[in-house]
Amino acid sequence: MKKKIFNVVQYLFFLGLGIFLLWWRYDKLADVQKQQLFQSLTSARYVLILPAMAMLLLSHFSRALRWKLLMAPLGYRPSTINCFFAVMIGYLFNLLFPRLGEVMKCTTLGKYEKLAADKLVGTIIAERAFDFLCLIIVFAITILIQIDTIGAYASAKLKSLFHDSEGNFKVRTLLIILGALLFLILLVRFLYRRHIKSNFLIRVNAILQSVWAGLTSFRYIKNKALFIGHTVFIWSMYLMSVRVGFYAMDSVSQLGIKPSFSILTFGSLAMIPTPGGIGTYQATIQELMPLYGIDEVYGYGYGWLLWIAQTLIVIVAGFLCLAFLPLINRKHHALPPAHPE
Repeated sequence: MKKKIFNVVQYLFFLGLGIFLLWWRYDKLADVQKQQLFQSLTSARYVLILPAMAMLLLSHFSRALRWKLLMAPLGYRPSTINCFFAVMIGYLFNLLFPRLGEVMKCTTLGKYEKLAADKLVGTIIAERAFDFLCLIIVFAITILIQIDTIGAYASAKLKSLFHDSEGNFKVRTLLIILGALLFLILLVRFLYRRHIKSNFLIRVNAILQSVWAGLTSFRYIKNKALFIGHTVFIWSMYLMSVRVGFYAMDSVSQLGIKPSFSILTFGSLAMIPTPGGIGTYQATIQELMPLYGIDEVYGYGYGWLLWIAQTLIVIVAGFLCLAFLPLINRKHHALPPAHPE
C-alpha cells in the first residue's frame, strides 16, 4: 500500500514539475509577444497537430533503435524500452540545461543496464555527427529546390556569421579563435608529454579510448543499411511533422513541402542558441513566413504551435519515462548485461 502511495505521489510530483516548466517558459515572454501568440493560436485546430506529435514520438523511438545499433559493436545489448526512456529523459534535461541531456542519457542507461557511460558518450558523438551530416544535406536540398525564394535569406544568415553589422568580415574574431585553439593544442601537447606517466593522464587516456571506441562503433555495425534507414526515417518524420502541422492553422494550411524544408532547416539551427529553442525558434519561423506570403503574426503563431508540440512531447513523455523507469527496472534482467570482449 505504501509503495502504491509513493508511486502516485512520485507521478504527481513529476506532472506538477512539468506544468511548472511550461508556465515558467510562458512567463518569460514579453506582453507584445503574448498578444501575438493569443491572436494567432485562438483559431488553431489543435486536434490536427496530434498526428505531427505522433510523428515526432516515432522519430524519438527510431532514434533509440538507432542508438542500439551503435552499441551492438561494443558488446552492449540494452533493452529497447530502457533506450527509449533514456532518449526521452535526455531530451527533457536538454530543455532545462543545454547539453546536460547527453550526459543524463548516458548515465541513465548506464545505471539501469550496467554499461560503461564513457563508451556511451562516444556513441552519442557518433550520432551527432550523422545528424549534422543530415542537416547539411537537408540544407542543400532546401536551397536547391527553392533558390529564388530562400536563397537570399540563407545567404544573409550565413553572412551574419562571418560579418559584423557594417558588413565587414570578422577577421579579428576569426584570428582570435584560431590563435586560442592553437595555444590550447600546444599547451595540452606540452603538459601531456611532461606528465605522460601520471595516474591522472593514464585515467584520461583510458576514458578517451573508451569514447573513441563508441565514436568509431559505426564501422563495425553489421546492418549499416538499417542504421541509415533509421536516420532517414528520423529526419523524414521531422519534415512531415512540419508539413502535417500546417493543417492546424487556416493561415498556413496552403503551404507545401518547400516551406516545410525551410522550417526544418532553419528551425533546427534556431534550436542551438537557447534551451529548447525558446524564442529563437519562433522568431526564425516568423522571419521565414513572409517569404511565402504569410503575415508575420501568423508565422509567429505557427512557430509557437510547432514549438509547443515538440516541447510538450518531450515534457510529458520525458517525465513519464523518468517516473516509470525505476518501476520497470525494479526486477533484475533475466540475462546479465553483455560486456565487451
